[in-house]
Amino acid sequence: MNQLSNVEFMLLQIIAERNQISGYDINKLIDQRGYREWANIGTTSIYAGLKKLSNKELIEHEEFAEKSGKGPMPTRFAITEMGMTTLKHEAIASLSSSRERDNRFDLGLATLPLVQKGEAIEALRKRLDFLGETLKNVRQTYESQGGARLPLYVRVLFLHPMSLIESEQAFVNHVIKELLEESKEHV
Repeated sequence: MNQLSNVEFMLLQIIAERNQISGYDINKLIDQRGYREWANIGTTSIYAGLKKLSNKELIEHEEFAEKSGKGPMPTRFAITEMGMTTLKHEAIASLSSSRERDNRFDLGLATLPLVQKGEAIEALRKRLDFLGETLKNVRQTYESQGGARLPLYVRVLFLHPMSLIESEQAFVNHVIKELLEESKEHV
């Protein structure tokens, strides 16, 4: 069984949850749940993902005879039996073995000996600013969607990234502290 891309995995989950849903409604739900904040999902990748899922026969679609307003005929998507099996397999695999961080940051950490300590500290402080702004945005979206009143499966989509960001902030602060201490030792 081929692994799904993150976009395909997310789309399959939403379609399974809603039973039948249009691309427009998927797009709205992605905004409401804050996926764009942390999953880097654009509108074009949504429609490309839907096409790939359809080609893999994991979803099926039908056009509705009625439409409101201008634009193409609305299409609704539903998960197939093979799609549900694939989704369950992907869910178990991702819950048991997904990585928790961005490899690009790890590569940056590996270059610490190649940059001046002051430059590294400045870059890490910028990362703290970026993480703080991201955390603020995720929290705002979480609260605007209902916060603690949300169902567990939606709440955790916000709580997990917030927890990871807070942990990352603590780690970056620790690295800055160590770099500052090393700077004092070499003076």
